[in-house]
Amino acid sequence: MAKAPIEDAINDKPMPLLEHLVELRSRLLRSAIAFFLAFFVCYHFAGRIYSFLAAPLAHVLERHGGNAAMIFTSLTEGFFTNLRVSFFGAAFFSFPIVASQVWLFVAPGLYRSEKKALLPFLAATPVLFLLGAALAYYFVFPVAFTFFVSFATPKGAAGLPIEVMPKVSEYLDLVMKLVFAFGVAFELPVALSLLAKVGIVSSKGLRKVRRYAWVGMFVIAAILAPPDVITQCTLALPLVALYEVSILAARMVEPKPVA
Repeated sequence: MAKAPIEDAINDKPMPLLEHLVELRSRLLRSAIAFFLAFFVCYHFAGRIYSFLAAPLAHVLERHGGNAAMIFTSLTEGFFTNLRVSFFGAAFFSFPIVASQVWLFVAPGLYRSEKKALLPFLAATPVLFLLGAALAYYFVFPVAFTFFVSFATPKGAAGLPIEVMPKVSEYLDLVMKLVFAFGVAFELPVALSLLAKVGIVSSKGLRKVRRYAWVGMFVIAAILAPPDVITQCTLALPLVALYEVSILAARMVEPKPVA
């Protein structure tokens, strides 16, 4: 096996297995402390966080003249909703610290060239996740909720009126599912670029299976998004666009053929 050049050496000192396990425990402990601190802070502000998550629906209900309120049908639902909101917020806010601890544990075993190759992808990961979550919050939620609320019928109409009375837990399930789905979906360029970087996929291969990938995007959107065409398309179309971006990114980072 050829040795790495001196300028590309691994910046690490030999460590016995026990020391690696001790360091791993230390990294996991710091990550857990960061998560639980974020959890308790988020639990203190759980009402404000939920108000922020509920704002898109509240605005839609106000525009349609409905009652901008939610209900819960069991005594424990409000409490467990606050716990889930706190867990969601803690996972979101503690992610940079957890990711940094993972990087600090893994980085000493990498060559300098490998570190330089991975850092742009690591930096792009939270940015793309935030872009996906922002697209869901600021664009998809208003469009989807307007569609759902349109099925309500006002009082005085023929037959019994249909009033929108969303449950707290069900709304939170929908919001968290969409935020997570859009955030993960926007990681597609990072995942495919990394695979291209190590030679598992190529831009040529991605172009060859483009039509099958497009169909797969719509299938994924149908699984992750609520069962309405509008919301599914708002997830599938960005996925298709991200796949095309992934082809360009893969072309830039894939190993060049030796002449």
